[in-house]
Amino acid sequence: MVNLTAQAQSVHTEERCPQMRIYNTMSGQEEEFQPIGDPVKMYVCGVTPYDSSHIGHAMSYINFDAIRRYLEFRGYNVYMVQNFTDVDDKLIARANRLGVSVKDLAEKHIAEFIGDMVTLNVRPPSLYVRATDTIPTIVEFTSGLINKGYAYAVGGDVYFRISADDDYGKLSHRNLDDMEAGARVDVDEQKEHPMDFALWKSAKAGEPSWDSPWGKGRPGWHIECSAMILKHLGPQIDIHGGGHDLIFPHHENEIAQSESYTGCKPFVKYWIHNGLLQLGKEKMSKSLGNLVSIKEALEKASPDGLRMLFLTSHYRGPLTYTDEGLAAAERGAERLRTAVSGLTTQPVGEPTGPLADAVARAREQFVKAMDDDFNCASAISALFDLARDINRATEGGASIAETAPAKKALKTLCGVLGFTLEEPSSDLAAKPFIDLLVDVRTELRALKQWALADKVRNRLNELGVVIEDRADGSIWKTSRAR
Repeated sequence: MVNLTAQAQSVHTEERCPQMRIYNTMSGQEEEFQPIGDPVKMYVCGVTPYDSSHIGHAMSYINFDAIRRYLEFRGYNVYMVQNFTDVDDKLIARANRLGVSVKDLAEKHIAEFIGDMVTLNVRPPSLYVRATDTIPTIVEFTSGLINKGYAYAVGGDVYFRISADDDYGKLSHRNLDDMEAGARVDVDEQKEHPMDFALWKSAKAGEPSWDSPWGKGRPGWHIECSAMILKHLGPQIDIHGGGHDLIFPHHENEIAQSESYTGCKPFVKYWIHNGLLQLGKEKMSKSLGNLVSIKEALEKASPDGLRMLFLTSHYRGPLTYTDEGLAAAERGAERLRTAVSGLTTQPVGEPTGPLADAVARAREQFVKAMDDDFNCASAISALFDLARDINRATEGGASIAETAPAKKALKTLCGVLGFTLEEPSSDLAAKPFIDLLVDVRTELRALKQWALADKVRNRLNELGVVIEDRADGSIWKTSRAR
């Protein structure tokens, strides 16, 4: 077991707030956040790396990134583990179809996923773990469940006996008699009960396999996460996150096997699930062929714009993705960028005058919103209010020195939600020419050549370059939301 306290990352920028409340899927209501100990142990279900990651993945990990960042802002140490399911039915099938090894296919998409997360400014977890690196723990875990009477081996396979778990179904609030086999639940005549799920699968031709007391085989899906959590976080954790579609059967089965094996209840204190992303009126799905990759979305908006789209909808609710919605989100991100423009890395003091009140009000509203089950949408509303107050002060003649403390406060709060407020990258080769055109336009305006000045501005706008006239001069930026 790792020394979690020594390895945990610590960010103490605010005092802890005992009134912070989190919606717990288990209880179906908001609960006061009281972690088991220090650090806060957090596990988020990762991707199965058999294809490029899509914006549904981006939405989930941006949401959990904001949650983690806020916990640290509030003074909690957070030790976060995220997995890669690098052995799985879909991964094996795709690798065989492409004529490559499962390992090579998984590693390719793992590297791509990590690159996408870096681009989106999603902080890496304290530890990334792979299912294939946890096989000994999985075998030991499975053997223990058999010895305790919670599992049985048949024909080289091992199944969890759900009839032995008295409170099976408590997370999804289902009765066993009413349950039906869902996604990734194997129906097999060898099972004692149709809902028994695989802990270990006997080896088949063309599949990776490992030695075990039941013969060569590979782990089932659900046991992988339980084993990785036990190995790296221990028998009980504070927060387990994932998509709403994982509540049943995946997370339900995690609870059953983990609590049966360790005897420690609850296995997870707070279950957090994000809503699902829809494309138009349909859920995004590989089977429907209506996926939008992260890279495709980033051709239309900046990382901040994509983050804005996801965080202005509550993490528990569904979200419909449209190009129009993404464009509006990009404009929102641009509002925040504009408000902090001109800020340097030089130290600044505390805000004074009306801006001091605006900053205090924004901080209070921001914390109140985030303390209420991570209500990022309301928190962002507070950021927009502060941006408006800064812009009004600038328009009223306030100097950059006078507005800098408020700009710094705004940028800090934006950073809590993971916004970088960096200008979208532009073609560096074109920059000198754009600068020249902006200077020419400034001279034309000074000569009152309004028609020519407008022509320069409009033509640049058509090319995706937006000019903004300010009291201290004109600035330009590229627009990705045209």
